[in-house]
Amino acid sequence: MQFTIAADHPCLAGHFPGRPLVPGVVLLEQVLHAVEVHAGIEAGALRLPQVKFIAPLLPGQTARVALEGQAPRWKFSVSHQDQLLARGELVLAGDAGT
Repeated sequence: MQFTIAADHPCLAGHFPGRPLVPGVVLLEQVLHAVEVHAGIEAGALRLPQVKFIAPLLPGQTARVALEGQAPRWKFSVSHQDQLLARGELVLAGDAGT
């Protein structure tokens, strides 16, 4: 799934003035949305036990969420072109293996 955060997105005003970066929480919202679309599971039923942010995403840049696995556990990555921005793991909130 691809996404772009517009330069006028409300989260950018304070993150950071004069040199905006897309906040990590906005990237994670897109990861949760990708699982909702891909697996039909609501974001509230998911946890993110492991997340690593590697590089920033700038407003207007297109990023891609890639998912690997299936319920109850997925690995994800977020990238812009060939650059890895974030990676981690998603699990169903009730999964006893976490």
